[in-house]
Amino acid sequence: MRILVSNDDGVNAPGLEVIERIAAVLSDDVWVVAPETEQSGASHSLTLHRPLRVRRIGERRMAVDGTPTDCVMLAINELIPGERPALMLSGVNRGSNVADDVTYSGTIAAAMEATLLGVPAIALSQHYGGDAAVKWETAERHAPELIRRLVDTGWPDDVMINVNFPDAAPDSVGGVTVSRQGRRKFGDVLSERIDPRGRPYYWIGGMRNRDEDIPGSDVEALGQGAIAVTPLCLDLTHGPTSRALREALK
Repeated sequence: MRILVSNDDGVNAPGLEVIERIAAVLSDDVWVVAPETEQSGASHSLTLHRPLRVRRIGERRMAVDGTPTDCVMLAINELIPGERPALMLSGVNRGSNVADDVTYSGTIAAAMEATLLGVPAIALSQHYGGDAAVKWETAERHAPELIRRLVDTGWPDDVMINVNFPDAAPDSVGGVTVSRQGRRKFGDVLSERIDPRGRPYYWIGGMRNRDEDIPGSDVEALGQGAIAVTPLCLDLTHGPTSRALREALK
């Protein structure tokens, strides 16, 4: 099957090399269209006020000076000739994308865009802690078979799959857990500093507040050393509130 690969860490990121090798295990028809530079935190943003440039690196490898969403939109609608991809893989992201992180993540956004365009998509992220080296080998070892099983099972057209690998050696992974989205807020720490001209500026910190104890969450699964598989629906409508409002406003 034809596979499209993208990410948000940029075309030179080590995680992109990992996902290219993962895709190559699954198919000999792999296309890479990734951002020219790191786009972490870009979320599902589009570049609307300037033209986009495409740099061709190889026959099936391109870099776009835009967001992950730009990359996937261009790839599916313009850059890949002939048949559309049968699967889109986003990642492997350096660091987990769980809980509230998914609303900021360019890795998730790339998979969302593919889903909106009718291409089944899986986002993959490798969790790591502190200053420890990222265990890319864990994602590389476990991803191919997991992707095969997910594709064989299938999922609805308005759903994408979010996969997070734990900060554990490949042989120490504690199985696969189908989890729900947890709660954990990014950027709680803001650091104010002064520039050389005496004007204040701010850094949004990477600290997070404490994880809420939600049984069955993606955060809990990673904490237990398991691979967290979370289906995310693109329809953000909250059913119970909609029903209550219809009753109240009729």
